[in-house]
Amino acid sequence: MSSFRALRVHDAGDKKTRCQAEDLTTDQLNEGDVVIDVHWSSVNYKDALAVSGKGRIMRRLPCVPGIDLSGVVAESDDPTLRPGQKVLVTGCNIGEALDGGYAQRARLPAEAVIPLPDGLDLREAMMLGTAGFTAALAVVRMQDNRQIPDLGPVLVNGATGGVGSVAIQILSGLGYEVAAVTGKADAAERLRALGAAEVLDPEGVRTGGKPLESARWGGAVDNLGGDALADMTRSVRPFGNIASIGLAAGVELKTTVMPFILRGVSLLGIHSVETPRPLREQVWQHLAGEWKPRALADIVTRTIGLDEVPAYCDELVAGTITGRALVKLRDDAAL
Repeated sequence: MSSFRALRVHDAGDKKTRCQAEDLTTDQLNEGDVVIDVHWSSVNYKDALAVSGKGRIMRRLPCVPGIDLSGVVAESDDPTLRPGQKVLVTGCNIGEALDGGYAQRARLPAEAVIPLPDGLDLREAMMLGTAGFTAALAVVRMQDNRQIPDLGPVLVNGATGGVGSVAIQILSGLGYEVAAVTGKADAAERLRALGAAEVLDPEGVRTGGKPLESARWGGAVDNLGGDALADMTRSVRPFGNIASIGLAAGVELKTTVMPFILRGVSLLGIHSVETPRPLREQVWQHLAGEWKPRALADIVTRTIGLDEVPAYCDELVAGTITGRALVKLRDDAAL
């Protein structure tokens, strides 16, 4: 392939960026051991911030955005990855410091590339992507810290997003009672179909602001940050875990040490980008096997082409999106 289609984010001056579609050659990509023909990608909130220019996500400009990709190895200098092999990449600084998935080709370090595990195809891997990986990583961290169904219902906010949707399915499949929080009233039926036992409006989980409130939840998965996360710290039961993932509602955390020292609540930071490779492989094996969401197709609400990504990202930042979008990079994209 002499040239290929890609989106690239450029410095537009005055601390602004612009994203545009263009034709690239492999020589214009960052260095790497493995060249991948990209077939599928997905859109995460971080991608939307980068493409729309609403957040300074990129650490190198120009850069191809897209923190997820799946495809087929075209060239490899690493003996463990052979041409023709199906692979996936999530996190590992792609779409930020390294060129990412919104291009028909990628060149990346071998350390970032995971062979596609049995039980997933290339499209399914991107149905999950960083969102699914992060949700599964949160459950691994919680279970490692003794989160069990007997502690009580697990609260999941941002429930209609990619992370929330996968977290609901994984947790319910493992026998946890899940309470999903969303401000989108029309999403309640869909969330119950994914496995939520209860669907709550954000007002229904808001606390009064005391250092400790009634202990209501066995644990929680927080995709929002800010006051939503602070409320969780006050209302999780003794020895429950809160997995902190997102910041859409704010980066500040206004709470006290009382939930942590009087109830033994644990706040677990979930960082998917630099997850050690053995743990990344473990999480993907879970997702390809016993944790694979039974309604995986229901997570995806739209499949778009490369040229449609910027408009979709604007919608995602505006908060008008339910579910998850796949990006199809080739007309003949493989499964």
